Amino acid sequence: MLVSLQRNLIIKKMEKITKKYTNGEVTIIWKPDLCIHAAICFRQLPDVFKPGERPWIDPNAATTEELINTIKKCPTKALQYEMNEKLDGKSADNESPIIITVMNDGPFIIEGAYKIQDEKGNEIILKDNNSLCRCGASKTQPFCDGAHEDIKFKDNS
Repeated sequence: MLVSLQRNLIIKKMEKITKKYTNGEVTIIWKPDLCIHAAICFRQLPDVFKPGERPWIDPNAATTEELINTIKKCPTKALQYEMNEKLDGKSADNESPIIITVMNDGPFIIEGAYKIQDEKGNEIILKDNNSLCRCGASKTQPFCDGAHEDIKFKDNS
């Protein structure tokens, strides 16, 4: 029983571990508790991902583009990345600009990465497609919850 408890404690401690490695442009984030050792990273970039060495990730052994392409293939998201530069009208992975689509009688659909900052300076950084409320009736402000349909919101244009 004690061995089982100790093992559970070790596993719980591992769940909280997050390691970061940077080449200056991109930061690789590794969450070992999510890793299932699919070895895609190791097979694709063996000069970067070296399981037998410490540190096991050398972010300077490949280009930023190669790192990102490999990290995107991680099936469990144990490997993730962040660009080290601020959002400047391009998505965080620098692949495409932010695209905002105004839906007829509906929300703004935003594609790409962007940052929302409230009046207190709190930030939410979003990297995927999201819908922002235009009608003012959403209970999940600033995001759309479909309330525009309930209030029969119409564009003024």
